[in-house]
Amino acid sequence: MVIRFSSMGDVAMIVPVIKNVLQQHPLLQVTVLSNAFFQPLFEGMERCSFYPAFLKAQHKGPAGIFQLFKELNRNKHFDAVADLHSVLRSHLLTSLFTLAGTKIAKLDKGRSEKKALTRKTGKICRQLTPMHERYAEVFRKIGLALQLDRSSVIYDKKPIPLALQAVFSQGKKVIGVAPFAQYKEKMYPMAKMKTVVEQLAGSNNSVLLFGGGANESAVLQQWEQDIFSVFNIAGRYSFEDELAIISNLDTMVSMDSANMHLASLFGVRVISTWGATHPFAGFYGWAQDPDNIVEIDLYCRPCSVFGNKPCYRGDHACMNWISEEMIIEKIVRTSS
Repeated sequence: MVIRFSSMGDVAMIVPVIKNVLQQHPLLQVTVLSNAFFQPLFEGMERCSFYPAFLKAQHKGPAGIFQLFKELNRNKHFDAVADLHSVLRSHLLTSLFTLAGTKIAKLDKGRSEKKALTRKTGKICRQLTPMHERYAEVFRKIGLALQLDRSSVIYDKKPIPLALQAVFSQGKKVIGVAPFAQYKEKMYPMAKMKTVVEQLAGSNNSVLLFGGGANESAVLQQWEQDIFSVFNIAGRYSFEDELAIISNLDTMVSMDSANMHLASLFGVRVISTWGATHPFAGFYGWAQDPDNIVEIDLYCRPCSVFGNKPCYRGDHACMNWISEEMIIEKIVRTSS
């Protein structure tokens, strides 16, 4: 069993690792335990099943975790458990499996290295072990030899939803733009991103806008009304359909966010813009070309691993000083 809760991007990052371990161990069966919403990320993967966790309902709190353990123990037999999250709730769950005699291996997050990377003074700015490799090491701890192969695409393209087939059949490049992130310090200024979208959309390109919550959808809906050849996806399609749409894009433009990781699963080129966070922390998209990163060098970067700390300079220079032309140049070059 593989445990990984948390955000969509984190869960998407384990997909290539699981695909690799299954390919290299033909007799292996894997059950992924994660938030129920993320099940489509694992559909179609041979010898991989999914067990949904409802962490805000019946599996909430210590009592809920114990209930989850009883369900899993009743329905499945596991030779080993790979904890790819290593937080309080996964520690509690793995402790119960340890008492039941199951072999356990846990993720080493490299906290001290990340602290050195993000501190204000005495910063040690270097590439840390990529998270994909940290996940792979957990499988090695339970006795599964594993070498990550980044040369092949994880998933093939999926059928385009009927409502968007006309957009993809016009002979234009179809570019996805995902301007939001979980934390504002990871977001390019919205006015500047709208300018990027305006320059992209037109006779040669169609732009599809991706977002999450109601506020994000409202912003993107306004962009759709204001700009020709722009289509808002946010809030209009299921997660399964969004994955199908992403799989057919020519390019995805994103922040350091989940959409970078989702597009990477289908081998879609991603132009990612980085501010408060940095690829050095190990969260870059699977098999993405580092030349497609948009960023500027600043003494304060990165100021956090996840972008959840406010800019201590107060000017968000890491994003504000990136010009629209820098992003456009990357998109045009990689889309040609």
